[in-house]
Amino acid sequence: MKSAQTRELIRGIALRSFREQGFEATTMRTIATQAGVSLGNAYYYFPTKNHLVQELYLEVQQAHRAAAAPLLATSDDLATRLGIVFRAGLEQLAPFRDYASGFLTAMVDPNSPLNPTSPESEPARSITVGLFRDALTGARQTLPKDLGARMPHALWLAYLLLCLYWSYDRSPEQRNTTRLLEQGLRLFTAALPLLRVPGVRAPVRKLLDLVAEVGA
Repeated sequence: MKSAQTRELIRGIALRSFREQGFEATTMRTIATQAGVSLGNAYYYFPTKNHLVQELYLEVQQAHRAAAAPLLATSDDLATRLGIVFRAGLEQLAPFRDYASGFLTAMVDPNSPLNPTSPESEPARSITVGLFRDALTGARQTLPKDLGARMPHALWLAYLLLCLYWSYDRSPEQRNTTRLLEQGLRLFTAALPLLRVPGVRAPVRKLLDLVAEVGA
């Protein structure tokens, strides 16, 4: 019991520090000091700071799911449902906006465990992919079955790109990000009928297969 409590204490202090101080200013030594444990003890529970960031990833995506799921039940329109998932995700990231550069620097290395496409990030990634799957399957507008199975992963990648754009967006209240999302959803909706055309459907399926290799 004490071991579990100590782990949770270290985790809680680290997550608070990430929110209030950012990635770079949060160190294992600082976390250990605030938790009242030795540095070696902190490393026993979390071998690196990266392990604690993974805890942050997971917490943010769990909050993303908790915020989006009730709203998905309010509409069966596909564009509306996708918009709910995208917007809820950005809302959960808002507390970290001032420290986005530090997290981005740690995440962009393709060999880093903090990269969203890494195996270590799979638990958090699967939550977001699952949200997009729910958004698609609960909509009255349907995709061809083969494309529908592939689309959640592609939408997750689109979400990552939107988050990247948002992190650099200096327009008032990030209005450019809002416009980008709205235009993207309109384009997606307009393209839906074309996805049933054989000459379009086959190359789109191949494109989605290539996209699926990222983070697979």
